[in-house]
Amino acid sequence: MSIFNEEEQQRIRQAIEDAEKHTSGQIRVCIEKTCSEDVLDRAAKYFHQLGMHKTKLRNGVLIYLATVDRKFAIIGDRGLNKLVSENFWDETKEDMLNHFKYGDLVEGIVTGLKIAGDHLQKYFPHKPDGANELSDDIAFMDGD
Repeated sequence: MSIFNEEEQQRIRQAIEDAEKHTSGQIRVCIEKTCSEDVLDRAAKYFHQLGMHKTKLRNGVLIYLATVDRKFAIIGDRGLNKLVSENFWDETKEDMLNHFKYGDLVEGIVTGLKIAGDHLQKYFPHKPDGANELSDDIAFMDGD
């Protein structure tokens, strides 16, 4: 899937690595062209498919985008959700949307990654023995 060129993919991956440097939280980005169901249901499906619910502290965050259908969601696992404000994810989406509406998907994703990383750091600081539990690569899905 060629939604992003190599440089853009590296920029997103670097933003994930930067966000995770100061937290034990785990962040993934999942991209597909189309989303044939409710966007939150689709994000939750991939959250589980990618094994994000298996992190030790249940502190995973998934940023999901369906580029052709222009849908996106950002969701967190229960360990984080019980700590952030009720409207945290909606506020994060608004900050991302400010970039998406001008066609800058990469900057929107990087913005979401930074915000998620900052909050994860606050609630789940990095531990010296902490392992990277999940891949930092973008998960490209088929979309059906």
